[in-house]
Amino acid sequence: MRFIPTNCLQEGMQLAKPLYKGDHDLMLAAGIKLTPCYISSIVRLRYQGVYIDDNLSKDIEVVNIISDELRRETMAAISKIFVTAEQGGRVKHKLDINKQVGNIIDELLNNRNMMVNMMDLRSFDSYTYSHSINVAVLSIIIGITMNYKKDDLVKLGIGALLHDIGKVFISKEILNKAGPLTAAEYNTIKLHPQMGYDYVVEKYLVPILSRVTIADHHEKYDGTGYPRGKKKSEISFFGRIAAVADVYDALTSERPYRKALNPSDAMEYIMAGSGTQFDPDVIQIFTRKVAPFPVGTTVVLSNGWTGIVLENYESLCLRPRIRIFRQGSQDVEPFEISLKDDFQYLNVTIKEPADSV
Repeated sequence: MRFIPTNCLQEGMQLAKPLYKGDHDLMLAAGIKLTPCYISSIVRLRYQGVYIDDNLSKDIEVVNIISDELRRETMAAISKIFVTAEQGGRVKHKLDINKQVGNIIDELLNNRNMMVNMMDLRSFDSYTYSHSINVAVLSIIIGITMNYKKDDLVKLGIGALLHDIGKVFISKEILNKAGPLTAAEYNTIKLHPQMGYDYVVEKYLVPILSRVTIADHHEKYDGTGYPRGKKKSEISFFGRIAAVADVYDALTSERPYRKALNPSDAMEYIMAGSGTQFDPDVIQIFTRKVAPFPVGTTVVLSNGWTGIVLENYESLCLRPRIRIFRQGSQDVEPFEISLKDDFQYLNVTIKEPADSV
């Protein structure tokens, strides 16, 4: 399978992975051939793209970081918590997402050597809950790589899942504003980490490490973040982890005020913020575990060739194995090269993600 941007979809392409409308309702099943009506729905729901199966990519497997079933189960649990907060909350009681967090950790531990290789398939309307899950998954992957014990991974996962719960108390008009925020609107947005922390402290029995993750996820390493302007070690380490995961997933998502960035552009932004916006130790791990050019995506090389990424390497994330199918403007019989191991391509680099198929 391979990833095709929405603007490149064509009638007759066969869907390789299912698409969901909203939080968990199946819209199109894997195996369906795209029609003009289906493509219009994909465009309307503002998907960035879809995975298709064709002769060029039928042997390429894109493995989910967590299973679709667990993702939908977690999304349902998270949406219930957020909706409850929006409707006024409840008396203090134990949080009921420990099971989902534990299952996410177990699935990730079973694949601890896996890089994050998948382009996320989500509609614009499901951003809030998908974002929460993605931030939790990315945070837990960093925690696993740092050899945290499972009990600490659970605390990290809970905090990451709930990091944006304070946004339910912010006006939707501000959150979904298409244009630039006014100074007053931005100051309102900056309240959400503290509001989320206060709400969770009041309503739920949550470990302190989870609570401070919520409070600290917008603090910056150089002290220019919010809500308290903490810097370096003043910021909880879980907060420093969640900060990286939060920004990366937000950058690669379609938002009202901007288009989604490619993973490679988002990774470049993250790396540029090392030592200022982000903790360098967290960045070092993050750039090993998240592929800037995910498996199944099409890339253009510096020599003009075009190909599909087949495999990524932690040690050299910018030099994957690629299946070449076009040289310049001429389609060719597919063949594979490794930018990591094939010495005749030492001077060849990935120029950019392809904007066509």
